[in-house]
Amino acid sequence: MGHRILKILGLIALLLLVLFFTFYLVKSSHWPLWNEDEKSEEVVTDSEIQQTDENKIYESNGYLSKMEYPMDEDSIRRAAERFRYIYDENIKGKDMKVYYSVIPDKNYFLAEEAGQLVMDYDVFYSVLKENIDFMEYVDITGLLSIEDYYKTDTHWRQERLEKVAKKLSEEMGVSLNADYEEKMLETPFYGIYYKEAASSLPADTIYYFTNDTLEQCKVYDFQNNKEISIYDMEKVQGRDPYEMYLSGAISLITIENPNATTEKELIIFRDSFGSSLAPLLVEGYAKITLVDIRYLRSDMLNKFITFENQDVLFLYSTLVLNNSETLK
Repeated sequence: MGHRILKILGLIALLLLVLFFTFYLVKSSHWPLWNEDEKSEEVVTDSEIQQTDENKIYESNGYLSKMEYPMDEDSIRRAAERFRYIYDENIKGKDMKVYYSVIPDKNYFLAEEAGQLVMDYDVFYSVLKENIDFMEYVDITGLLSIEDYYKTDTHWRQERLEKVAKKLSEEMGVSLNADYEEKMLETPFYGIYYKEAASSLPADTIYYFTNDTLEQCKVYDFQNNKEISIYDMEKVQGRDPYEMYLSGAISLITIENPNATTEKELIIFRDSFGSSLAPLLVEGYAKITLVDIRYLRSDMLNKFITFENQDVLFLYSTLVLNNSETLK
């Protein structure tokens, strides 16, 4: 009798072991990093990326910002290495044009005047340029001012980005001439810095551009296997209304433009700043693919994307480049 019980217990233990390894294999082969707990621990949003004691929030000229200091040259090189890996594995040797552009964080405009420690952005850009000589650089820094950013948040404002979209498109050989209707959200926007600093500044207002082309686009979220809209109005009532732009942090999205007058396609490797800019580039392409390698591992890209004849744009904020451990 005792022998039979031991045998049954042994079979149960073996079954549990098989189930454990089956779960492990399924988990590791499923959508990369798509465990909610892991995502919150391993990959932080741009708004939450600066959390060390040294990086304090300050107010200057009616804008809140958070000190990003010191510059991490190793992090910049690590980002460049990740981009080079993507290029070598998927793009090199193909008839594809590759560009990159860098979005300065708010400290670029505020920190020195406010008496805060500030990175040497000239050195920052130089280090990056030295390590990604296989791409063409599109400089948008001179187009931007602090007024192009929200006062209480880290992000830039879509309604002020037409000049950026036109600069990028011109450098990539695309012409943009669309007219937009500007709409305003009634919900006040209190950005991440407002919440952290317990600020008394008035709320920001979110504006967004739309037109018939954007409303007719087919947008697909491959992470959650569903169609979405360019603007997700459910997110407006969530913890971060900025996530209304393309539904926030999603690893892989495609936007198909049924009114396109071209067959050109664009792949954008991006952080959350790209969510509000991408809709302004839609007019110039039949299809735009947005990739966030904070959530989709670089070594799995070819399982989801066919790299062939598209233009490619790497568009990242200095915040992510200076904290590139988030790039997978």
